[in-house]
Amino acid sequence: MARLGRARGAAAVRGFALRWGTFAAVVLVWQVVAAAAYHPFFPAPLEILGAAGRLWLSAPATAGFLTTAAWDGPLTSLGRVVGGWALASVLGVALGVLLGSSRSASVAAGPVFAFFRSLPLPALVPVFVLLTTLGAQMVLTVAVFGAVWAVLMSTVDGVRSVDPVQLDTARAFRLSPGAALLRVVLPAALPKVFAGLRVSLSQALVLVVVAELFAANGGLGAQLRDAQNKFDFAASWAVLVVLGVFGYALNTALLAVERRALGWHRARSGGWGERVGAARAGAR
Repeated sequence: MARLGRARGAAAVRGFALRWGTFAAVVLVWQVVAAAAYHPFFPAPLEILGAAGRLWLSAPATAGFLTTAAWDGPLTSLGRVVGGWALASVLGVALGVLLGSSRSASVAAGPVFAFFRSLPLPALVPVFVLLTTLGAQMVLTVAVFGAVWAVLMSTVDGVRSVDPVQLDTARAFRLSPGAALLRVVLPAALPKVFAGLRVSLSQALVLVVVAELFAANGGLGAQLRDAQNKFDFAASWAVLVVLGVFGYALNTALLAVERRALGWHRARSGGWGERVGAARAGAR
């Protein structure tokens, strides 16, 4: 066991070094090329970092160095992304469980869901601008509508794919429908539910920014639009970098929750393979 633990630790260190070493190398090449080319449309990372500091982190220490633009921009967008995604997740899981539990309902609603899921969601933003008032309500509506479909379809698929033997066992133990749902159906469907949650999280981030480009009440999308109108390309790149950081951080947090919630699933399906791979790595 000690040897297996050391092998896993060494593999984790190598993976960490590979990921962040590659990232550092890309940033270094970017800095060198941008500094040599000195093109206004292609600022260097240090210039982008300076623009981000001036825009969001130039307030006094008493204010936590956060400017008004930081509260109106990154923090506002982050709250909208998390709030819209959370609402879409709750709605998607609830409707997915209801539809997945009834084969006739899922078959009847399938074409409707497939139609809405196939629509180019950013192109629907002008429609929501007409249907709702400009502001946080419109942004949240766009995020929820766009992010709900991946969760909904994945939940329906997960519920429909529950092993019939598990359902027969629940009935044999005379579990109530609610207890069977909580103890059998949802745990078995969780891997596919989390797959839909990851897809919907990235969709919520994209749709919030697209909606904010049309709205006039703050957010990273509004700051990106303003920076482009002022031809402030360093600030535009700073907004894009922050969006990438938000996407990476949110996905990493969700993956951590998924590993925690699905530890039993990984141990049952992939645990042996991981142990063998780690042992082979340690032997080399």
